[in-house]
Amino acid sequence: MTLSLFDQFLAPSAFGLSLMTIALAVPAMLMTITRRPITNRLEALQTNTIMLITKQLMTPLNKHGHTWSLPLTTIISYLLLMNLSGLLPYTFTPTTQLALNMALAVPLWLMTVLLGLRTQTTTSLAHMLPLGTPTPLVPALILIETVSLFIRPLALGVRLTANLTAGHLLMTLVSSTTLAMLTMMPSVAALTALLLALLTGLEIAVAVIQAYVFTLLLSLYLQENT
Repeated sequence: MTLSLFDQFLAPSAFGLSLMTIALAVPAMLMTITRRPITNRLEALQTNTIMLITKQLMTPLNKHGHTWSLPLTTIISYLLLMNLSGLLPYTFTPTTQLALNMALAVPLWLMTVLLGLRTQTTTSLAHMLPLGTPTPLVPALILIETVSLFIRPLALGVRLTANLTAGHLLMTLVSSTTLAMLTMMPSVAALTALLLALLTGLEIAVAVIQAYVFTLLLSLYLQENT
């Protein structure tokens, strides 16, 4: 039976039970937690990386936004580990599912909006109308800014899903071509295998960048509302 290329994005199951829960728990398993007074090299590298990421995310925010350091750092670490673990053979990437990404994007975006309306209502509403707007354009601009505001979580979820899905599909096509050409044209198969290796490196970079972009946009939305 010929399988569709998109079958790789179906939630895995074993004995009739979905393995999505295990896939979602993998990032937490990969985080090393120690109670020893002296950490090893891996734990020190992990701590320094998290501190560097937190510093980069918190730099543009004011003191009120710094209270979000733990949630934002947790989100980027979770997405990063989940994206990278999905590149391993015989694994599943939960972030290729639009439903999961929207379940992350919508509540986080809504929290930034509600925070702005609660702490600085006037400033948050002022974003709907740029200063110096001609009177005839006021209704149109308010409508455009409102649509732009509500489309933000959709952009967050779709961006993450589309980039990871496209990369996985391309890797599947190249790897299938390599296996098919292995017996018929070994030289061509070697070239496609080299292309697959380069593409894998690109996908690792995409996995890192998309996790960072998702969290960075959240921090920018937070900056507007604090």
